[in-house]
Amino acid sequence: MKLSVLWIVILSTLTVSSQNLPKDYLSSEFHKERRDKVREMMSHNSVLVFFANAERNRANDVDYIYHQDPNFYYLTGYKEPNAVLLIFSEMQRDANGQEYDEMIYVQERNAREEQWTGKRLGVEGVTEKLGFKRVYNGSEFSNLPIDLSSFDKVSFFDFENDYRDKRGDADLFDLIKTFKIKANYPSDYDPIKQNLYAMIQSATPENTENVAKTVGRYPDFYENLKGDEFLKDFVNATDDSGRLEVKEKVNLALASNNLDSKMISEIMATLRETKTPEEMKLLKKAIEISAVGQIEVMKAMHPYMSETEIQGVHEYVYKKYGAEYEGYPSIVGGGNNGCILHYIENNKMEVGNDLVLMNLGAEYHGYTADVTRTIPANGKFSPEQKAIYDIVYDAQEAGIKASVVGGEFQAPGKAALKVVEEGLIRLGIIKEASEARTYFPHGTSHYLGLDVHDQGTYRPFQANTVITVEPGIYIPRRQRL
Repeated sequence: MKLSVLWIVILSTLTVSSQNLPKDYLSSEFHKERRDKVREMMSHNSVLVFFANAERNRANDVDYIYHQDPNFYYLTGYKEPNAVLLIFSEMQRDANGQEYDEMIYVQERNAREEQWTGKRLGVEGVTEKLGFKRVYNGSEFSNLPIDLSSFDKVSFFDFENDYRDKRGDADLFDLIKTFKIKANYPSDYDPIKQNLYAMIQSATPENTENVAKTVGRYPDFYENLKGDEFLKDFVNATDDSGRLEVKEKVNLALASNNLDSKMISEIMATLRETKTPEEMKLLKKAIEISAVGQIEVMKAMHPYMSETEIQGVHEYVYKKYGAEYEGYPSIVGGGNNGCILHYIENNKMEVGNDLVLMNLGAEYHGYTADVTRTIPANGKFSPEQKAIYDIVYDAQEAGIKASVVGGEFQAPGKAALKVVEEGLIRLGIIKEASEARTYFPHGTSHYLGLDVHDQGTYRPFQANTVITVEPGIYIPRRQRL
């Protein structure tokens, strides 16, 4: 009798504990609505295939904390590894005559593994909590009841080969291996080349010259493209008729398989570029938490603090207010270290009387902030520091003012650069506007969302698009005033 009572108490405790979670995660309805939006944008008779992120090894038998692929999370809400999602443009019919337009394969429940790494949702959990109707264990993916060759397009993000073959027969390695077999994935498949072929395929007599110029830039960055005869012939053709001849050859080459990496990229960039009200709440929360971190550091800052201590205060604040991760490696640079754009060592023992650049962002329920502030460690700007700080501040204000619906994506950068050019000339640091890029070497804006450099189309600004505006002036010690 006592044992039964104890068991009831344990179960009750576990139930209460399992419910003591944040209440503001994205809902299953949000993820379903996003999948429906994807389907609306797909071409006829196509399928999109998404894979969960890889588990990555840190050292020996220790892995990095798992982080889901943002696209996979956006469409599913599923946070575990070793999963694959298929979305179909039209209804499919199974052997029993039942219709479906999506299916997901997930990690199987395993009591021994869960004792070490935590409870898995499994088929029942994904069905109940995430709202999927067609859910299978990953081991069943090898029996996929779909002939992928029957689709006009099978679109997917190509693989980076940064995943390991772990124990069992349903890890990411096995899921991708199975997909490659079922999709007749060529050993020499190159998504960049395929996308350029698709660009050529869509060229019209009116724009072949412009397409040729665009295609011609890629071999400068991708060595493997230099020997491709189709690309070379298209770029070097002397007239439209010559380019259209190459287009016919490209059409035949593309017809040899139905694999595609372009449609999935365009759809996800378009959807993720603009945020829903639910996303805005989470993104705003991430930014507010990050701002609190900056404020707390400003209160605590003194010349004897180390970069690591400053980083620790920021990240403590993130955890205190419920942020699960940092959105990217924290950048804390005192003095000259602040001139290294992606400085992440953060190991200077004392920041001294220098300026301290702090570029950090909390990630809250998947959405990441990106907040940069630069302050004097001793609490007071020198005249030289203030002169540079004021230029950057004015440049940011000009960039923000230029960030309006319908404006060009480059507008904030152009506005900020103009202020920096004028300011540096006024201080005598440069003589010509063209020299400003020596001290302001990066872009001003990027999209913000599930990734710190979020996906987007770079078209004119849409309503509910979130961007950063972050100009900077970097004068290394050897060039100090």
